[in-house]
Amino acid sequence: MAASSSSILLLLAATFTASASAATFTIKNNCGFTLNPGGTWTINVPAGTSSGRVWGRTGCSFNGNSGSCQTGDCGGALACTLSGKPPMTLAEFTISGSQDFYDISVIDGFNISMAFSYSTDVGLVCKDSSCPDAYHQPNDMKTHVCGGNSNYQVTFCP
Repeated sequence: MAASSSSILLLLAATFTASASAATFTIKNNCGFTLNPGGTWTINVPAGTSSGRVWGRTGCSFNGNSGSCQTGDCGGALACTLSGKPPMTLAEFTISGSQDFYDISVIDGFNISMAFSYSTDVGLVCKDSSCPDAYHQPNDMKTHVCGGNSNYQVTFCP
């Protein structure tokens, strides 16, 4: 039976290369959509992960492991192995030993408001497509630095 909703499907696409660090991402959905509204998920990023992206997908309909989403679609797959189809608001990170780097990007478009923070910071908040905390072009200077081995929180609809 096919499932259809305006729920957010959460994604973590990571690139696995050499790195001794690991991180924990807490993903929270405050949007009130069908998929666990107000729910929280924890993703443990394994050692060896150097970078990745987190985004939400909306307007999805799946039958088993295949289907489609209006935003952030991953070629019809339920589990993404590639980047999603724009538009999508991205939380991006790079884990690099003693320093981690993180940002929000709307270069690929905006689909969901988002907050992105690390363990000891209030963080970045992006509530619309004109968000001053986000990358709008590749040459913007919106990357933030924090200590290595940080934990992160991504909140949809903060």
